[in-house]
Amino acid sequence: MTGIVYKSTGSWYTVKTPNGKFYECRIKGKFRIQGIKSTNPIAVGDVVEFDIETKNNTATGVIKRIEERKNYIIRKSVNLSKQTHIIASNVDQVFLLVTINNPPTFTSFIDRFLVTAEAYSINTVILFNKIDAYDEETILEVKYLASIYRKIGYECIGISATTGKNIDKVKEMMLGKISMFAGHSGVGKSTLVNAIEPSLDLKTKEISNQHMQGQHTTTFAEMFDLSFDAQIIDTPGIKGFGVVDMEKEEVGDYFPEFFELKQDCKFNNCLHLKEPKCAVKDALENDEVSYSRYRSYLQILEGEDEHYRTDNWDEIQ
Repeated sequence: MTGIVYKSTGSWYTVKTPNGKFYECRIKGKFRIQGIKSTNPIAVGDVVEFDIETKNNTATGVIKRIEERKNYIIRKSVNLSKQTHIIASNVDQVFLLVTINNPPTFTSFIDRFLVTAEAYSINTVILFNKIDAYDEETILEVKYLASIYRKIGYECIGISATTGKNIDKVKEMMLGKISMFAGHSGVGKSTLVNAIEPSLDLKTKEISNQHMQGQHTTTFAEMFDLSFDAQIIDTPGIKGFGVVDMEKEEVGDYFPEFFELKQDCKFNNCLHLKEPKCAVKDALENDEVSYSRYRSYLQILEGEDEHYRTDNWDEIQ
């Protein structure tokens, strides 16, 4: 039997079959060692094959195979830096919720997330939430940030989950698709999902004023069927977002504005650092590339304990 994983709680997975029936499933031990370095071998969104076992009149499933994923969103595990955590798979699009304050979302987080989504060709829409609560100065900041990301091809929408501003626009984009909602804790994911589909009634908590950070209300990713031909994956609030398994040479390709300029660099393996005649560095000096984006790029390249390539460019000219 096959089905889609709707919820994972560590050792049990809720799987929905094509006829609409849900089964609680677990996995056979072998799964954990088949070269998957992830802390969760199965993720929400996975298509799985399972056998049914009946015990004491209760039917449960044993998952024996995962079908190949068309994409997934992955990040470094919080406590185990060498391990990764797959947040969700087989996603059609991601809505990344961003707030300027209460809690703040920094550009480095946005850019790391976008790079990961680009690497797996997942379309990302940036939603600037809580715009009903901002003063004029903060609204200007939203407009500035939106202009940076629109310029490089990302759709940006200002919304308010509490007043309902532009919620219809978001719903329209979700039709016929599996959409994932992501962002820091406290950016209003659950409030937004409730505004889109009030009957779900997901738990929400106020931001703790002391730390300006949200309290985690979602602990596991979960998929929901909506009443208007759409599915959503609600994810736990993400504090940090580490980029996983990426060669230095390919990072720039996932910054669309760098990729566009790459052909004009003197060296075809240019890392846009200290190399001469680098089109990206020239564009940066001419304010054609955003400084915050370039800074994020450098941070991703630096990683945690990695070193730059140090070729001697002077000798090659």
